[in-house]
Amino acid sequence: MKNIVLGHKAERDELLKGQYVPREGIQNARNSMHNNLIKVITGPRRAGKSVFAIQMLEGFDFAYLNFDDERLVGISDYDDLIKAIKQIYGDTKDILFDEIQNLSRWELFVNRLQRKGFNIVITGSNSRLLSRELATHLTGRYTQFQIFPFSFSELLRLRNFTVDETIHLKERQGLLLNYLNEYIRTGGFPEILTKNIDPKSYVTSLFESILFKDIVKRYNVRYSKKLHNLGLYLITNHSNEFSYTRLKNAIDFRSVHTVENYIQYLSEAYLIFTVGRFSHTLKEQMKSPKKVYAYDTGTINAIKFKTAPDTGRLIENITAVELLRRGKEYYCYKTKDRKEVDFAVREGLKIGELIQVCYETDHFQTKKRVVNALVKAGKETDCDNLTVLTWDDESEETFHEKRISYVPVWKWLTGVTAQ
Repeated sequence: MKNIVLGHKAERDELLKGQYVPREGIQNARNSMHNNLIKVITGPRRAGKSVFAIQMLEGFDFAYLNFDDERLVGISDYDDLIKAIKQIYGDTKDILFDEIQNLSRWELFVNRLQRKGFNIVITGSNSRLLSRELATHLTGRYTQFQIFPFSFSELLRLRNFTVDETIHLKERQGLLLNYLNEYIRTGGFPEILTKNIDPKSYVTSLFESILFKDIVKRYNVRYSKKLHNLGLYLITNHSNEFSYTRLKNAIDFRSVHTVENYIQYLSEAYLIFTVGRFSHTLKEQMKSPKKVYAYDTGTINAIKFKTAPDTGRLIENITAVELLRRGKEYYCYKTKDRKEVDFAVREGLKIGELIQVCYETDHFQTKKRVVNALVKAGKETDCDNLTVLTWDDESEETFHEKRISYVPVWKWLTGVTAQ
């Protein structure tokens, strides 16, 4: 055990030498180090949870243990871990446990350490396992941070591009749109962007690893090929609605129940997430089809067989992830006459904003369809905050007594107010 901890200390020391892009929310996370709550960092594999934790712990003499290590599988004497940590690190009270979900009964162990006065930071790549155990055993004693692949703002930070008063220059806007194209095509996994790694091979390998390591083995999935096909199908059909029955028939599952379970596994492993359709009744929300999105457009481009450009749907996917990153409660929306609106953002008890994504605003029929649905939904929900996210069209217009703001998606992603 001592040798394992020594090896992980060397891994920690290498991580500490790195030069990293400051992640969004890192200051709040660092501020949390001054309380004794357990700090929980969740999100997809390779999204940067470990680096976020390192940035969070900068300046602390902390112990580090990574449970993504086969030598730690099945350990039962957790006091041996603490003994080895004390031997290597001395009397430190700050500990980072990476990929904690691989440790059996981890929540009881962490809870005990917290009661003894340790300052614990944990990371994990399984949403259900973490949320279930946190709710059961750590109620009121933890604070949570959710990490996704780089946002567009973080990509710009990596490229040393600042959105400032010179952004009105066409040369600067052209470069920014080039970066947006890169972000749509490559996605936001930090290693791909910082090390110039081929995204297709990287993401394909990651996709397969998550399927078989985090899902098939953990849940003893019997039909791994069907799980694989379902994952490919859903990511390929991102930004589209699905129903469990249609999926059952499309991939030849025996039961809808199995489809539901497999989608839950894919969601828990942060490969996909689903967005429900807005309704004032919970029963109707549960019955309605859902939309599916991937956490990263690079994943979509790496594994999807494409016959035509789908930039509009990729931008919609990026918008869905950004709303998730901002902690918004949101839905897709369908009007009474079946017109679709991409996002209905809830604020309190009502819809506070309706958002459409329209890549080709110069295409009359497309724009007409988007605007008609938006205005109709605005009237049905009594919402006056109507937004169309565009490639680079910025304007306002009134349509059927509803004011619509056209905002370039780069402005919305970076938080720049439309002029």
